[in-house]
Amino acid sequence: MGKMQEILHAPHEQIEEIQLEGIKKTVIACYENVPFYKKSFDDAGFDPYAVKSLDDLQNAPFVTKQDLRDNYPYGMFATPLSEVKEIHMSSGTTGVATVGGYTQHDLDIWGECFARGIEYANGGADDVVHVCYGYGLFTGGLGAHYGGLYSGATTIPMSAGNTERQIRVLKEMGSTIICCTPSYAMHIADTALEMGIDPARDFHLRAGIHGAEPFSDNFRRDLERKLNYHVLDVYGLTETMGPGVAIECWEQNGLHLAEDHFYAEIIDPNTGEVLPDGEWGELVLTTIDREASPVVRYRTRDITRILPGECACGCTHRRIDRIHGRTDDMLIIRGVNVFPSQIEDVMKTFDQVSSWYQIEVDTDHRSLDMVTLKAEVNPDFAFDSVAAVERLQKEISARLKTALSVGVKVKLVEPKTIARSEGKAKRIVDLRKGIK
Repeated sequence: MGKMQEILHAPHEQIEEIQLEGIKKTVIACYENVPFYKKSFDDAGFDPYAVKSLDDLQNAPFVTKQDLRDNYPYGMFATPLSEVKEIHMSSGTTGVATVGGYTQHDLDIWGECFARGIEYANGGADDVVHVCYGYGLFTGGLGAHYGGLYSGATTIPMSAGNTERQIRVLKEMGSTIICCTPSYAMHIADTALEMGIDPARDFHLRAGIHGAEPFSDNFRRDLERKLNYHVLDVYGLTETMGPGVAIECWEQNGLHLAEDHFYAEIIDPNTGEVLPDGEWGELVLTTIDREASPVVRYRTRDITRILPGECACGCTHRRIDRIHGRTDDMLIIRGVNVFPSQIEDVMKTFDQVSSWYQIEVDTDHRSLDMVTLKAEVNPDFAFDSVAAVERLQKEISARLKTALSVGVKVKLVEPKTIARSEGKAKRIVDLRKGIK
């Protein structure tokens, strides 16, 4: 890990030099090898051979998920297919899937980036990394797997599902770091408790590297209490690599970008203007040294900000805040923009409800939008008291109205009545006609 420590603590001026040299090579490789980029750059008047500073990248046009879909399957590859060793795809649940190709170099970089999370968890060769992200076309499982191997840890490729077996392995094989979605980690913890196993006592976990879906601070605290470990958030997306683009360190105060492999900008999602550090906006990423599927100024649709200042851990790579929401997951309710994370922020102020919820959007007989928040109460709440349930529903609804400027009907439900998932939790159910 000596080389990794060196780059994680390099002066930021050195990191910027790496970024500039990588961007110069990337924009030229895209222009010369990907017809989409040649046309896009020419149409925008962007000369890839004239890049002299990081600011010059702002002259390049953005690329979107739709651009990637339009060039399905191999139109965005910058290397011959013979050099591509692995392919991953997004789920494609909202349209044509996006495809990511990886040369051996790309796979090595991926493993190194995810291994930084294991490093942030003070992990290495003495650890047992338990991977229960799904393996396959989804990037989660293999991304974490490559990270475990790169770090030198013993890696268990459990994949998702068969929760009781997951629990036996966690208990009996001494797993110290678990990698999965946060909702599945909670499902493992709750199932273990139902089996009479106390994961805080009977598991050996020290850390969890959890991503692929947002989770609140309250959810994190519940996980850490039930599993007696430290939760680190990980960020990534198929279009740029997979998990490992940014990961929290032990300080839990923002996710360190792998800035020697990715260049990040924050833009105003409406105007495209680049925003200064500290301001919330849409994250835009450019790959610096990816060979098969480089992207230039890819609009992630994720809302975050660059955190100012240095981290107490000593890592010099800039940090992004935890994802606040997505521009394309944003709900527009009666003309008001609503992010699920805003609802989570209100929920966590009520000790009587758990972290399990679902947002249902429909229209009434007047064709007006209606939002119903279904939230599980905690087991110690007096759910059999109608008065107590109605009172709490009104309190939560009133606070949501203040926070969101739109009415939300609250329906409290008993524990364990909202469906769990082995992958990403389904937080939003939109029943409005014509809305996808």
